[in-house]
Amino acid sequence: MSESAPTEGHDGYRGPGLAVLQRHGVTVWSEVEIKAASGRFRGLILPRSETADDHHIVLKLASGYNIGLAAEVIQQITQHGRRVAQYKIPEKEFPTDPSKPNIVLFGTGGTIASRLDYRTGAVIPAFSPGELYGSVPELADLCNLKTEKLFGVFSENMGPQQYVCLAKRIGEAIADGVDGIVIGHGTDTMHHTAAALTFMVQDPPIPIVMVGSQRSSDRPSSDAALSLICAVTAAAQCDIAEVMVCMFGPTSDQYCLLHRGTRVRKMHSSYRSTFRTIGDIPLAMVDQQGITPFRDDYKRRRSDHLVRLNTAYSEDVTLLYYYPGMKPDVMEAMIEKGYRGIVIAGTGLGHVNKLTYRALERARDKGVHVYMTVQTIWGFVGMYVYETGREMMELGVIPLANMLPEVAFIKLSWVLGQTDDRDEVKRLMLTTIGDEITEREPYNGYLVYQGAVPEVQEFLRKIKH
Repeated sequence: MSESAPTEGHDGYRGPGLAVLQRHGVTVWSEVEIKAASGRFRGLILPRSETADDHHIVLKLASGYNIGLAAEVIQQITQHGRRVAQYKIPEKEFPTDPSKPNIVLFGTGGTIASRLDYRTGAVIPAFSPGELYGSVPELADLCNLKTEKLFGVFSENMGPQQYVCLAKRIGEAIADGVDGIVIGHGTDTMHHTAAALTFMVQDPPIPIVMVGSQRSSDRPSSDAALSLICAVTAAAQCDIAEVMVCMFGPTSDQYCLLHRGTRVRKMHSSYRSTFRTIGDIPLAMVDQQGITPFRDDYKRRRSDHLVRLNTAYSEDVTLLYYYPGMKPDVMEAMIEKGYRGIVIAGTGLGHVNKLTYRALERARDKGVHVYMTVQTIWGFVGMYVYETGREMMELGVIPLANMLPEVAFIKLSWVLGQTDDRDEVKRLMLTTIGDEITEREPYNGYLVYQGAVPEVQEFLRKIKH
């Protein structure tokens, strides 16, 4: 057999990687200690991903993290044991109880309650009620659960087609009388989908809770189980009948927060506490003991099965992040391509340079709807304060108060799916539907802790475990 062909017990390994395993008499799923030029490493040899190169051995450490060791630096491999690969999630029949609320979980993709297929490198979700019960048995204490996989896409591939399909299925589930809805979603664009559903599914009688996980279930640091438990708790017990995002509050496994769908944003690429309410405070805290509301200005759960669906959406809208020195041809290209709406994330109170005025004037003359938000994330547009802002308003740019840039993009897409009348577009954009514009920021609606300064270090010492 040629060296490039995989052999039994060496799942997917070829070339130098396969050779080093054969030389030391070990196979995939062996518990080993590897002596390499850079030190000693102890862990479990994992199958090689189909997309990985041939020159590394993949090792899962006791910490749960995977590392790759170059075959050429491996000096010795000592086997201490062997494990049996478990590719299938244990499945148990999900118990039903007529006294418990009926919850439906819609799957779109993401890593909530999942396992890792080491051969392909793909994260495979536990999704049937039986799989979820096998993975997170606590769910059976909360509800009767049904699941439906709508899509199996990474969140960057979620878009208008998925928004519309999801909104319609939510409407159908509400009409069928479910007591709460959970939506499993990848975290990267969850806030975009939450905004879209807020505008498309108005005045729902039940909680609509979006949930995801930053780290897959095969990792000891996974947030999947607790996030899912909290999301189902909210859907089953919460009195808040709105579109919400449920994710970790602190980085530790303590509780989750419920964020309004139009005031939430992913703020860190890898932290488990990545989602934050911006310019306001979260709706509530959720843990395994129940729900603690932080405010009372939310829409309440109702006993009817009525909801207002409006799934209009235009794809002729873009979000433009202004940068110093931007030339007018950037915006002019969008106009030439037929975009009907442009949301600008401007500097400071909502500014762009004078070079772009020519493009703004052309946009106005072509009937393109241009709206201003701020790239500072927190705070309000203030285009009356400086001459630049007043000049832009004369060119047809309309300020959007403290609407988040991504939310403004989603809302303008939704509005232009219904009308192109300039006055009606403006009326709808400035009419608050789901708290996307607030009257003011609360005193504690802007908190950014800066490490090293004395008062913050003192605070961290008090809360650090």
